[in-house]
Amino acid sequence: MDLTRRPRRLRQDRLRGLVSETSLAPSDLVAPIFVDATADERVPIESMPGHERVPIEESVVRVEEVLATGVEAVMLFGIPRSKDPEGTRAWADDGVVQEATRRIVAETDAYVLTDVCLCEYTDHGHCGPLEEELRDELAAADAPDAGACDRDAGPDPTLTVDNDATLKALETIAVSHAEAGADMIAPSGMIDGMVAAIRGALDRAGFEHVPIMSYAAKYESAFYGPFRDAADGAPSFGDRRHYQMDPANAREAMREVALDVEQGADVLMVKPALPYLDVVSAVRREFAHPVAAYNVSGEYAMLHAAAERGWLDLEDVAHESLLSIKRAGADLILTYFAEDVARVL
Repeated sequence: MDLTRRPRRLRQDRLRGLVSETSLAPSDLVAPIFVDATADERVPIESMPGHERVPIEESVVRVEEVLATGVEAVMLFGIPRSKDPEGTRAWADDGVVQEATRRIVAETDAYVLTDVCLCEYTDHGHCGPLEEELRDELAAADAPDAGACDRDAGPDPTLTVDNDATLKALETIAVSHAEAGADMIAPSGMIDGMVAAIRGALDRAGFEHVPIMSYAAKYESAFYGPFRDAADGAPSFGDRRHYQMDPANAREAMREVALDVEQGADVLMVKPALPYLDVVSAVRREFAHPVAAYNVSGEYAMLHAAAERGWLDLEDVAHESLLSIKRAGADLILTYFAEDVARVL
């Protein structure tokens, strides 16, 4: 037996760090924060242990808590004070994200990314205004003289959001966030043409310097459940399969990413992360842009659940999970573990 090649020689304690291929640092991480315009105090998120919705008045304090761990960037998600079919509170000057952004930028050194989508702001929970036929169908079902069978049948599953009307809204939202001081805009709805529309709107408004991190390959995933509780953004009917990607498809992801690159995306996001490390790796190989990956709420929640039963060590599996995402090719990772892992690092 030839033992001249012994890989174990490089696994000795004082040598392991020197030959380690992948490293993880707090500066690689982005911490999501939920700001709630309806709250007067912090509200724990039951399905995401350790996380809370915070009122606008506490948004600065919450960000300062993140910065104290060494994490330098935050992503803001908003829960508005009211909702309507068009999601108009998403671009209100006194909207939840706009107001929180102004405060955070004025009082901290955090790098502020803002989520640009409509699902938290529409009363139906979809990522844009609905197609006219679907609006008419829902209105008819809600009419006082509608028959029970009509209501029970539910909306036509072939109908979905109005793509082009949504683009107009995304343009307005993005500019309002930039005006509030956002450092980076992150459109997350997987709406066709969203990057080009937002890039054009930002440039016309004088925000050529504001980069776009596109959710370039966002899957219609079962791992988003806890987030929808946290952000109050679950669809009231149907699902998002008509505008988010099929989990079965990898080649399609490369087409989606290429389109966003052509339209001017500065950073390319893959979401979720752990079930799609093959996609993260493929995007890293194919494109020179920075690659982001979102370690989503379901990935976070399942590790917590296993740790609470004593099946896993939470600190170890959290670190290993983020390390795997970085190893696959992500330059930055959005994760609910950001603060906990950063403290250890």
